[in-house]
Amino acid sequence: MQTIDTLEAGRYYHIYNRGINGCNLFTEEDNYTYFLNLYEKYINLIADTFAWVLMPNHFHLLVRIKDVDEIDLSGLKPPHQYFSNLFNAYTKAFNKRNKRHGALFERPFKRKIIEDESYLMQLVLYIHNNPVHHDFCSNPAEYGWSSYLTCLSLKPTRLNRNETLEWFDDEVNFKYMHNKAVETMQLEEWLGI
Repeated sequence: MQTIDTLEAGRYYHIYNRGINGCNLFTEEDNYTYFLNLYEKYINLIADTFAWVLMPNHFHLLVRIKDVDEIDLSGLKPPHQYFSNLFNAYTKAFNKRNKRHGALFERPFKRKIIEDESYLMQLVLYIHNNPVHHDFCSNPAEYGWSSYLTCLSLKPTRLNRNETLEWFDDEVNFKYMHNKAVETMQLEEWLGI
């Protein structure tokens, strides 16, 4: 039986998953928006987000589970339950809209603990370049369903963009590193994906 790592407070994680049997999770533009609204409702309570991308049939997130002193403890459930609630709420709405039933996401959702800052930086590059790797665009700035543009924006956001940019030293290096040719297969091997 597969061992599933517990999500621990104060730790960084790469959370990712795909549609069951490779099916699309997002078939219309407003699906992406709806998922992000649910994400804010369920996940912002228990985790800080540093990078994300929503692809038609999968997603990647870079999060840090909040410490106990950062969370309202009234009625607190284990962190994985908030992710499950997000996926279940989205599946229910998606199924109703598309007149389908059954699971939408693979179970359990994937999670990989992140131990060092170098890995964090590489993971941000991997996440933001995922649409490039899958031929949806030629540059991360061209894809609207990732946190890349939010990292460069001055608009208010719940994304922890300042810390994300600090991993790259500054915005100039952030852009430079993202625009370099990223060998995704090499990153996947290095990241253990």
